[in-house]
Amino acid sequence: MKRLEGKIAFVSGGGRGIGAAAAIELARLGAKVAVNYVRQKETAQAVVDRIRQAGGEAALAQADVRDPEQVHAALAPIRAAWGEIDILVSNAHMSFVVKPVLAMQWEELAQKLQDEMKAAFTLTQAILPAMIEQRYGRLIYISSNASEAPVPYMAAHGSAKAALDAFVKYVAQEIAPHGVTANLVSPGLVETEASSVTPEAYKLQLAAMTPLQRVGLPEDISGAIALYASEESRFMTGTRLQVNGGVRMD
Repeated sequence: MKRLEGKIAFVSGGGRGIGAAAAIELARLGAKVAVNYVRQKETAQAVVDRIRQAGGEAALAQADVRDPEQVHAALAPIRAAWGEIDILVSNAHMSFVVKPVLAMQWEELAQKLQDEMKAAFTLTQAILPAMIEQRYGRLIYISSNASEAPVPYMAAHGSAKAALDAFVKYVAQEIAPHGVTANLVSPGLVETEASSVTPEAYKLQLAAMTPLQRVGLPEDISGAIALYASEESRFMTGTRLQVNGGVRMD
């Protein structure tokens, strides 16, 4: 029996990068997967098609996950067809400015903080009540090593992810008595479309500093997500799993 057979997953930002790898891995383990996207329907459809071709079940779920009305509209057909969500992967990428703090406007920092937290907050509030009612659920949020280890000119990103880290701990504490867990996956640099602007020289330097001698791939992160989605993680909540090839060891 597949470990996640009978479970229903919602993966925000599921059409690309880490989200796509997570959707494919959760489906491989037997979950039915709702692949969320905002604009790039073609890439999300490609993920759905790949899952279906492998014998799994998947569906598109279009929504800006910062918008409660769009999230509820996207969830409605999934709930009607499959039932309530058992696994949430809150992964959608929120853009941010890359510049020194002294060159940044408050509005630029606030935009990333607002978008990051609004997405996590909106998805949590939309999906958590049913998890509490069924006394089962896995909430998995994608953070970043930048929340603890500063990266040049990425104060907006790192600060927003640090806020997410704190938020998830509070969620975990509140919902634990209801049989629901909340955890963070914290990747280092991962080769995705979002990281394509990272200079190649920096990637090579980081790889040389990493014990496993390379930067991450989306498939490296999806394994950690699958762990948190599974029964094997049942006694883990409020934790933060670093997936970075050993470049940070805490």
